[in-house]
Amino acid sequence: MFDVIKNVEQLIQNGQTQADKKARRQALKGLEAAVKAVDPKHLIKSKMLLKGSILHVNGYTFDLKKFKNIYVVGGGKASGSMAEALEAVLGEKITGGLVNVPRGSKNKTAIIRLHEASHPIPDNSGVEGTRRMLEIAEKAEENDLMICLISGGGSSLMPLPKDGVTMEDKRKITEALLKCGATINEINTVRKHISDFKGGWLAKKAYPATVLNLILSDVLGDPLDFIASGPTVPDSTTFGDAIKVLKKYGLWDKAPESIKKVLLNGDKGLIPETPKV
Repeated sequence: MFDVIKNVEQLIQNGQTQADKKARRQALKGLEAAVKAVDPKHLIKSKMLLKGSILHVNGYTFDLKKFKNIYVVGGGKASGSMAEALEAVLGEKITGGLVNVPRGSKNKTAIIRLHEASHPIPDNSGVEGTRRMLEIAEKAEENDLMICLISGGGSSLMPLPKDGVTMEDKRKITEALLKCGATINEINTVRKHISDFKGGWLAKKAYPATVLNLILSDVLGDPLDFIASGPTVPDSTTFGDAIKVLKKYGLWDKAPESIKKVLLNGDKGLIPETPKV
């Protein structure tokens, strides 16, 4: 069945012979399957099933009757579509929430607020939405469930610089890292250590609530602590690693003083390290 490709029959009939038409149909079936395999809405719906009060998620089960509130937070290029799909599954069982999405997104939700922000260079609209997500996490209690919708692009869409680091400074270092050829893992190592949200801080703020992560990977090997800079998983990197990245690409001397101060203080143990296992 074709749900994604709308003009299947027209494309098939353009074949010169019956063999051509048969080959076209097979090719279109493959294309349809490939697109569905990476479609955020399809992925969420295929991994989640609600039977009565029991939510089945990729082999795990959650009895929703045990939770007073169900909050939703997150961000990324696919998170708007993920929010749409989640509402289709859970509906009014969702208490509320907010997800940062790229400016101009066309997704529509009824309960989860879609907050537009800038990508790939972060801006203050992203900070505003991220602060609200942190407020949701901090008010969540032991009998609450917080569902996190994380996807590629979340690092830029969920900025929350540490005290003393301005958004302009964060933009400068992000642009410099993007231009110099640093890998996404290296860029996110720096991002995590100048942020009060990334690198596991969101999950720590949500404790003791139950946190359910729904993560779409855009990073080779699917390292959860690097996808969107891992706001809900323990961090495997350190302040020292972030300093090494900047020095590796000759950016340390050019980096804003506020960023160097945070990284050096963290390396000396004057600022708490990102949450570890």
